[in-house]
Amino acid sequence: MTTIKDVALRAGVAPSTVSYVLSGSRKISEETRQAVQTAIDELGYHPRASARSLRSTRTNVIALALPRVPGGYHRSVDGRFAIEICDAARRHDYDVLLMTDQHGVPGLRRIAGSGLADAAILMAVELEDPRVEAMREIGFPTALLGSPSGEVGLPWTDLDWEAAAALAVHEAAVAGHRRIAYLATTEHEILARRGYAVLGVAGARRAGDETGAQVTIHDSTSDMVRLDGRLRSLLTAPDAPTALVVQHVSALPHILAACTAAGRRIPEDLWVFAVGNLPDDMGGRELPRIELPISELADEVTRLAVQAIADHATQHTAREPAGHRRLSPVLLPPRAVS
Repeated sequence: MTTIKDVALRAGVAPSTVSYVLSGSRKISEETRQAVQTAIDELGYHPRASARSLRSTRTNVIALALPRVPGGYHRSVDGRFAIEICDAARRHDYDVLLMTDQHGVPGLRRIAGSGLADAAILMAVELEDPRVEAMREIGFPTALLGSPSGEVGLPWTDLDWEAAAALAVHEAAVAGHRRIAYLATTEHEILARRGYAVLGVAGARRAGDETGAQVTIHDSTSDMVRLDGRLRSLLTAPDAPTALVVQHVSALPHILAACTAAGRRIPEDLWVFAVGNLPDDMGGRELPRIELPISELADEVTRLAVQAIADHATQHTAREPAGHRRLSPVLLPPRAVS
């Protein structure tokens, strides 16, 4: 196990200097502080909280790992999930430590190694997520909010995004639409291979093959000016779609306004379906939709994390693959306006 003396030797300083850097109890030059931090990172040193140094000691804290995107972009739905998970954790007598470190694996290693939490919940899971393998390697109790690729040995839960997108496209086809545009999540989320983004696109393509409709896939963007341009080009083309299925629901009010600006009345000229929205995502419009079951997902991922803690404490080794729960999409038609 790496010690504070090892860090001091690597950084070329005294052990007391390492302690001062860690505690902040004395003023240290930036050059020395950086040398110590580099040594800590290279050696993987984790100072342990003294009150939590015994393996048998519980913190009753769950770390909620939400990766941030460079540039400050964030999804409003992440805040809703964080609140619901905090509420669910309290029902299990746990508190939540929110970490938004852009460098997910080092941050999780730090939390696991320092004894600050009993388990981790990983949000915005990628299909091949390096955080998953790191948590398995450490043996730290972990539950995933999102669909990984294949059997990863960790419990997870998610909406069945592929089925949700397919259901939306099928509904458009049943309504008589043959030219259907699928507005996926943002380019960043697709390039990062977030499960919900990739699976949504897969479901839309599959439903296009199954219905025989012409389904075109379009990445969205968090840049509203660029999004306006894409929608204008799409909706004013000679072969413009008559149905638009939207997975980038956080921008839905803006998207609906852009459709109106392009001369398309909803639903008379353009049938719009929302996939994975929150009740307040639609800017006051009544649309057919599949809402994201945030409370149910938050309850389930928290339960899985608490169960992982219990299994770890008893050295339980499951003979079966780690459990998961994929929630089926529920179609909600527009509510009647009184």
